[in-house]
Amino acid sequence: MAEVKSGPGFYKARDSTLVAVMRRNGALAADYARRHRIARWHDDAEAVIAAPDIDAIYIATLTDSHRDYTLRCAASGKAVYVEKPMAMNPAECREMIAACAEAGVKLWVGYYRRALPRFLKVRDLVADGAIGDVRLVRSQQFARLPAASAFAGGAVPWRVDPALSGGGFFFEAVCHTFDFLDFLFGPIEDLHGVAGNKAGAWRPEDTVVASYRFASGVFGCGAWCYAADHDFEMNEIVGSRGSLSFSTSEPLPIRLVRGGQIEEIAIADPPHVHQPLIQTIVDELNGVGRCPSTGESGARTAAVMDRLLTGFVAGPTR
Repeated sequence: MAEVKSGPGFYKARDSTLVAVMRRNGALAADYARRHRIARWHDDAEAVIAAPDIDAIYIATLTDSHRDYTLRCAASGKAVYVEKPMAMNPAECREMIAACAEAGVKLWVGYYRRALPRFLKVRDLVADGAIGDVRLVRSQQFARLPAASAFAGGAVPWRVDPALSGGGFFFEAVCHTFDFLDFLFGPIEDLHGVAGNKAGAWRPEDTVVASYRFASGVFGCGAWCYAADHDFEMNEIVGSRGSLSFSTSEPLPIRLVRGGQIEEIAIADPPHVHQPLIQTIVDELNGVGRCPSTGESGARTAAVMDRLLTGFVAGPTR
């Protein structure tokens, strides 16, 4: 995350400087600072939180510590950019929003697709009426179970440990889709769904289905299964005069279908996918514009995820 997707964006964004980095392993923090030419590194978060020359702090830890670090940053008068999922549950999100509001500091969430060019193109096509009036949106994701080696190597376990991540693959990844749909169509007003664990490979959910209605009147539905026999992920927006298909997770071409014709629109993601959103944060701090991914929008997405998983009780692993 910090090595490629986000970290370099903080010192490559216009009018921004990455002042210091922190990791509990001081040797790794020092190595990161050396390679990225950052002046200071620390192995204690308090050194960053209390620093008088830092305006905003990026929290890229696991979900279980987002609330605590956000509250500490707010108490120190620092603006916060926190990774997604925003917190373990909506109650923590509300605490974070309240703490930042009371301290008079900004709170942003790392739903960077709200500023990526590929996703802004989808937004513009919808807004410009490329597919007519939007009727519904459908999301699907299927994935094979990870190999045993992925668990042994440490890449998977935290993502399916609810005590660290808040849920499973669905909770950790599909929040990006729901947040972008919130960006397109506004808040979800009516929501129905069911979640379960079909394969028994881990404790949290591996299969979810849902239907919903946005405040704008657009209908939506989705199905996600992380114990399937193949890998596939796509969103389709259906309108009165055509449809749009796009991937949340991969930089695939946008597919526009209308009048029996198919047009593919290829827009590559930038090297550091957080950088466009980081730029909106820097600009807002400098009094120019606003970042589109706020604590309030992040909390709405957290509420949707929570409602879909309510009623599912994680069972034991095999």
